Amino acid sequence: MQYRRHGRREEIGVTLPSALWLTVFFMIPTLIVLSVIFRPADPFGGVGSGWTLDTLRSLNNPNYPAIIWRTLWISVTATATCLLVAIPMGYFMARCSERAKGLLLLLVVIPFWTNFLIRIFAWKVMLHPEGIVKTALLKLHLVQPDTLLMYNEFAVLLVIVYTYLPFAILPIYAATEKFDFSLFEAALDLGCSRIGAFLRVLLPGISRGLMTAALVVFIPALGSYVIPDIMGGPTSEMIGNKIAQRVFIDRNLPHAAALSGLLSLVVMAPMIVVMFSKKSEQSPVKGDRPQRATAEGGR
Repeated sequence: MQYRRHGRREEIGVTLPSALWLTVFFMIPTLIVLSVIFRPADPFGGVGSGWTLDTLRSLNNPNYPAIIWRTLWISVTATATCLLVAIPMGYFMARCSERAKGLLLLLVVIPFWTNFLIRIFAWKVMLHPEGIVKTALLKLHLVQPDTLLMYNEFAVLLVIVYTYLPFAILPIYAATEKFDFSLFEAALDLGCSRIGAFLRVLLPGISRGLMTAALVVFIPALGSYVIPDIMGGPTSEMIGNKIAQRVFIDRNLPHAAALSGLLSLVVMAPMIVVMFSKKSEQSPVKGDRPQRATAEGGR
């Protein structure tokens, strides 16, 4: 009994700092933002007194469905592209020598040494009509002289993938490095093809790394507004651009809070689904233990 109490105290002591941190810096600010949705906008850019539902009604803007759809498909495509590139990269890094592994890790981390805005402007220079990429593609006769590589959804998607690709590589590499590759070799010995072993043995074994990589790419991509603002045009706006516009230009904080709440709902929905799916997988099937005990008794 004393051991259980001691274990509970240790568990509370370990989880309490994290719970306080999440409560103070996540839950309370989120509740404040959600409460602002039901307040009127102040003429001076603040929040007025009283309560209203006008902000929720204003979300019926006919332009929002297209912006939300663009945000979703760019974020999902960027996440899928990062995973497709990061999975073989993480596998190769985990299987190479220690010296090559350190060099590859350095190459993955090097982009973080440069300012985020400088990296985006570097892509703007390269994709410029007179930039190196456009010039090379013209010499290879792959594009037309009037082809525009910037200010479109393709440029936004390309830079988002480039920006968040290291965030996908690192967790997949960490999970792959801890994977027991004897299971992979056993699958090959049992007649499974290399691709089949990769899909049926390796990927399920690093599923947590894959989920982490997907979340750390998908969530920031949903809220991205600097990349669409610099690389995209008027037809490449994402929901993050609208939130920034409502805050800094229109000075309509309740409307910005409503869009932020909508974005939070989009972010939380897949996380809740994944959480419940994991709980359903971990929960024991009813009647499993009695049946097993009966089978053992019969033996």
